[in-house]
Amino acid sequence: MEYESSSSIWDGVYYYPHLFGGLMLTAALLGLSTSYFGGLGYSYLPYMWSDLGVFYKKKSEKKRIRVYMDGCFDLMHYGHANALRQAKALGDELVVGVVSDEEIVANKGPPVLSMEERLALVSGLKWVDEVIANAPYAITEKFMNSLFNEHKIDYIIHGDDPCLLPDGTDAYALAKKAGRYKQIKRTEGVSSTDIVERILSSLKDAKACENHDNTSSLPGDDHKGSQSNSSRISQFLPTSRRIVQFSNGKGPGPNARVVYIDGAFDLFHAGHVEILRSARQLGDFLLVGIHTDQIVSEHRGKGHPIMHLHERSLSVLACSYVDEVIIGAPWEVTRDMVTTFNISLVVHGTVAESNSLLAGEPDPYAVPKSMGIFWMLDSPKNITTTSVAQRIVANHEAYLKRNAKKAESEKKYYAEKVHVSGD
Repeated sequence: MEYESSSSIWDGVYYYPHLFGGLMLTAALLGLSTSYFGGLGYSYLPYMWSDLGVFYKKKSEKKRIRVYMDGCFDLMHYGHANALRQAKALGDELVVGVVSDEEIVANKGPPVLSMEERLALVSGLKWVDEVIANAPYAITEKFMNSLFNEHKIDYIIHGDDPCLLPDGTDAYALAKKAGRYKQIKRTEGVSSTDIVERILSSLKDAKACENHDNTSSLPGDDHKGSQSNSSRISQFLPTSRRIVQFSNGKGPGPNARVVYIDGAFDLFHAGHVEILRSARQLGDFLLVGIHTDQIVSEHRGKGHPIMHLHERSLSVLACSYVDEVIIGAPWEVTRDMVTTFNISLVVHGTVAESNSLLAGEPDPYAVPKSMGIFWMLDSPKNITTTSVAQRIVANHEAYLKRNAKKAESEKKYYAEKVHVSGD
């Protein structure tokens, strides 16, 4: 039981004068004194009265604010992660709804990633507390009541970009009408639509390089949605503040077991999340090395990486299993790296992109292998960046139509865009 200070006694005198007087009179009649009770003095009276429930005040706990944000989270990127980071800042607990495959098809077109993959990506973010699978695309009255009553949601969150249903109505109209809607700032420079264009362009570049000319064998190559190399350059403007916002800001303890894993981590997917989870379980601190754009291009060819270094770094930093990243890690793990970062174990997944070694290039893990600290880690999922990209190629026309539709709303958003404070 919790007790307040002795000021509670004087509160009791003020609010219950007759009861207080009665207690004093009773004490006097009984001869309440140290001699009568064998040492029981004034200092114990507040505890007696508290047991009687007269002056007891229970400290009220502050209500935890629960916020809800939903999305398709298809081809999940750092823009999604930043939106959820902002949403979490508006409350104490963040519940995320992942829209069902059927709802995505009906409202946007076919998803690239399965529900299972999208759930893994969302659940793996450091700001997410709970996930609701198969959420509806629109906030219906029935679902909104479920959020408020069953999930105890206080506010529904969405970005400042419009989210319209096929009939042109606002998907969040009911939440706004109920006064339980809050808005965050959209992260500029990236979107799933943009990433699809980058993937198609990168594969077109690779095919053109193979054929030694500038033609493409992809279906629909003459479609207006096709873009050149220059037009698919990322529009993201990285800042030191954004990196700080995504970072844990803590280093390993003096006796921490530091695990190191490196890679491109291009087009961050569920396979990345699961291998990072497995690596983190092998130690106390997970350090992730992210290769430079030049290294990735040298080993994977023209058109790679799809996401540039800072974009890939933010996606990895957003993962809850990652403690720190090296932005622009070298291809080889050197002895100096092992010493500098006090690395105890270097791991590499069994499922990875087929990196073609350059002529005469040594094994990048030769040093940790010679030190006896290298371990091949079984990859929980058989997913690669290439396998995800090939899904888009296989359904090329459908994604071109989806992008064309989305491009119109994007164009309108930027034409009407005004500054929104926030980060």
